[in-house]
Formats: sequence, structure tokens, C-alpha cells
Amino acid sequence: MTSNDSTPATTGSKPPARDPWDLPDVSGLVVGVLGGTGDQGRGLAYRLARAGQKVIIGSRAAERAETAAAELGLGVEGADNAECARRSDIVIIAVPWDGHAKTLESLREELAGKLVVDCVNPLGFDKQGAYALKPEEGSAAQQAAALLPDSRVTAAFHHLSAVLLQDTSIDEIDTDVMVLGESRADTDLVQALAARIPGMRGVFAGRLRNAHQVESLVANLISVNRRYKAHAGLRVTDV
Repeated sequence: MTSNDSTPATTGSKPPARDPWDLPDVSGLVVGVLGGTGDQGRGLAYRLARAGQKVIIGSRAAERAETAAAELGLGVEGADNAECARRSDIVIIAVPWDGHAKTLESLREELAGKLVVDCVNPLGFDKQGAYALKPEEGSAAQQAAALLPDSRVTAAFHHLSAVLLQDTSIDEIDTDVMVLGESRADTDLVQALAARIPGMRGVFAGRLRNAHQVESLVANLISVNRRYKAHAGLRVTDV
């Protein structure tokens, strides 16, 4: 009996690197927006619905959410926060910072197992303008992760102008969206969701421990906008 010396040796070569722009299809997912009656939440709800996403607006009062949804049209629905969280696959947190912790604590059960996207910016304001606050946990996103241990928490959509988002005459929003999270599968989903909005692009920007500086940068953008009477966003070059 002879051995087959022609059998090629097994190599230890690595598989080719994944294309970072090869993102999943999220068109069939339901997106809930908690704080969807506020300017930023309402703007995000409008843009995503206009792009064909199924959107549910959440508010503490179902009637208020239903009124806002009817004003937006585009198939947007309104519900109280708990119902919105239950019915959604992805839940965007766009509530005011001073109600952030209380809102999330009250929805821990409804948000269990959900992909949560925190876009809250902890800011203070005085005579010198806007300035960043630093939560005990490090950032709003890290606070969300601490309060929602059974959810998959990411951070994104911090630097978007509510004015531009809500302007029905604007077809494209020229900006990048910094996306942070612990799981590539989750950040890929959020990047794909951002890319549903024409002109927008989701860019991975690190893990949640890096969320503070992303949230804080909004204070700088507010200063830019006040000086130049603009609605500034961000673009990342060479990617």
C-alpha cells in the first residue's frame, strides 16, 4: 500500500477580510422611536419612514404619539412607550437627557432582547453656550447599557440637525453617522439603518467606552451652528 503524496498540505491562511460596507438588509425591520414627539426623534422617524422603513413613534402619552404620527403620515404609527418598545425590532432612544434614566428603567422588560440605539446627548447650557456633561457611567450610552442588561445597546445618530431632518424640501441629508457598540453584528445593523436615509452613511466608531466624546462633540457643533448660522454635520474622510 502506498501513500498519496500528491495530497496538498493544509495551509493556515486566513479567510479574506470582510468588506466593511457589506451590510445587512434592514428594510423589513420595525423601528421604534422613543421620544418621537420631540424634534430629533420626530425628524428621525420622518426620514426613516420616508425611506420606506416601518416606524412607530413612542411617547409617555399614546394620544400625543398618535397625533404626531398622523401629522407625519407615511404609515407611521403612534403608541405609548411600552407598546412602541414591544412592537419594534430596533428601538431608538431620543428622549431628553433629564428623563433618560427614568425612561429606560421603566422599560427594562419591554426592551429586553431588543437592539437599542441611544442617541441622547448629555449637555448643559449657560451664558457661554452648550457644554458636555459626563454621566457617572461615562456616557448616556453606557448608562443605557447599565440599565438595560438584557438589551443590545449601541450608540448613533448624535450629530444630526433636527431642522434638516424635519425639512420636507430636503431630499438628502449630507452627513455621516458615528456608530458605536460591542457587537459587530449590531453595529452593522445600525450602519445599515443609517444608510437607508439618502445622503447618510453609518461609520463604525468604536465600542461604547468611546461614546462620551461622540456625545460631547454635539456641544462643539452647537457652537459652530450658532457662529455660522448653519446646521453642521460630520463627514469622515478616506473611508
